[in-house]
Amino acid sequence: MNEKYITISAMTRYLKSKFDLDENLKSVFLKGEISNFKAHTSGHLYFSLKDENSKINAIMFSRNASRLNFTPVDGTKVLVTGRISIYEPTGNYQIYVDEMTEDGVGNLYIAFEKLKKELEKEGLFDQKHKKPIPRFPKRVGVITASTGAAVRDIITTTKRRFPICEIILFPTLVQGDNAKDDIVKNIKRAEDYDLDVLIVGRGGGSIEDLWAFNEEIVARAIYDCKIPVISAVGHEIDFTISDFVADLRAPTPTAAAELAVPNITDLTSHISQLSIRLKEAINKKVNYQKLYLDSLKNSFVIKNPTIMYENKKQSIDLMRDRIKELILRKYDKNKTILENLKTHYILSKPQILYQNSRQNLKTIIEKLELLNPLNTLNRGYSITYSDGKIVKDIKDVKDTVSIKLYNGTFKAKVIEKGDETNG
Repeated sequence: MNEKYITISAMTRYLKSKFDLDENLKSVFLKGEISNFKAHTSGHLYFSLKDENSKINAIMFSRNASRLNFTPVDGTKVLVTGRISIYEPTGNYQIYVDEMTEDGVGNLYIAFEKLKKELEKEGLFDQKHKKPIPRFPKRVGVITASTGAAVRDIITTTKRRFPICEIILFPTLVQGDNAKDDIVKNIKRAEDYDLDVLIVGRGGGSIEDLWAFNEEIVARAIYDCKIPVISAVGHEIDFTISDFVADLRAPTPTAAAELAVPNITDLTSHISQLSIRLKEAINKKVNYQKLYLDSLKNSFVIKNPTIMYENKKQSIDLMRDRIKELILRKYDKNKTILENLKTHYILSKPQILYQNSRQNLKTIIEKLELLNPLNTLNRGYSITYSDGKIVKDIKDVKDTVSIKLYNGTFKAKVIEKGDETNG
């Protein structure tokens, strides 16, 4: 009874044989984006190929991988040639790649990442350089194609939300080889129109279609623009260099218009709410002031103003008495000082001060007399000079010396010198 059941291995082997015998699967040509890339130490490359809806596992053996003229990474768009077969251990079908080259879109992706890193390093994406978007713009400039959904969405949304705002359209090439130059020209031109905000963008498309907004000259023109710039390129999932360098990025052209202008309905509602709150505040203030005025009218001071005068008068009397008391106290103190001075011995017996001063002067004169060197000479002493210096040592004596006495000076010639210390 179990003979009709087969093993999983047998089923997988059977399917593999079908794949291997199918002529259409022996040589297939696929294009897709690399993901989950892994370079094994053996030299084999393991990765997946995917598009918007599907994915297939892939392997490229080292003998074929060694012939590649580029380095595969996740996100690289490639064109591959190989055969489709089943890997028996897992039962998954996969492509065994013989040849692989970069797809043109892959090259654009690499160029995109390279320029993005360069401009980011240079500081063009820094938040500190972003200009604020005015809350109530009077004039909005739009740089996009003159036909198509993008310009219609921007104009319709702006007029619906803020009809008092003026829109100035700068018809621009947004695709093709000349698009980048046209975009830059119109950005510079827009600076002459006194705009409050500038929308730069286009509708959706492939990476090739959007590439003008990945050009360096466009990025630098947006960065240098004096007007706040909103970038609105493609759909929500699309990102371009212009999005990073602009002052604000909008996911779609319609969203750009919503970010550029306020909603007049919301403003009207907000103004109505403010009006109501203002009236309530004014009424509240008026009522409060009325109550305050009533309280003043009924206050004790207003009804009896003389009481305030009487209280002030009493305070003045107290202050007057206090000042009078301070003056009398000061007078008595100074009077006492004057009486003490009158009885001081200097005024009553001034001769005592004279006698004391005379005695002090006599004492000073006596001390000076004792210290006067002339008095010493008067007692028979003399001072000997040699070459203008006082002689203190026999060694200092020259052939001629000067001798100073009490009443004069004379010179003497030295005939012989003797040193008592030597005997």
